[in-house]
Amino acid sequence: MLYAILCYNEEKVVSSWTPAEDAACMERLAAVQQGMSAKGKLGPVVRLVNTDEAMTLRKMNGEHVVFDGPFAETKEQFLGFYVADCDNMDEALDFAKQLAVANPGVGSYEIRPLRYFGDNKLAKPQLLAVG
Repeated sequence: MLYAILCYNEEKVVSSWTPAEDAACMERLAAVQQGMSAKGKLGPVVRLVNTDEAMTLRKMNGEHVVFDGPFAETKEQFLGFYVADCDNMDEALDFAKQLAVANPGVGSYEIRPLRYFGDNKLAKPQLLAVG
């Protein structure tokens, strides 16, 4: 089954890392990713650009309204996600725990099962199978 592992952290903290600190974190995360990738179980890994470059489109009274930035105002921001083909929730949680160890500071990982929807030409065929 496919799982999304959504990454949350304090954007101001992550943005304040030096290039060397950021590169070191990404290197540690890449080492964790390699394990799932070697098994053919890792799909897209995405790091989002900061929220000051985001926009939100919301339908209000049948009209489209555009807001600068993300809609939700929270302490932690949604910074990126992984798609992993795990046998069960326990395997997905284990992967998220490894990512958490590799990532310094606070933050959280939300693990959610995915259902395949649509004809995704960008996805690898082996990751499209529904568990």
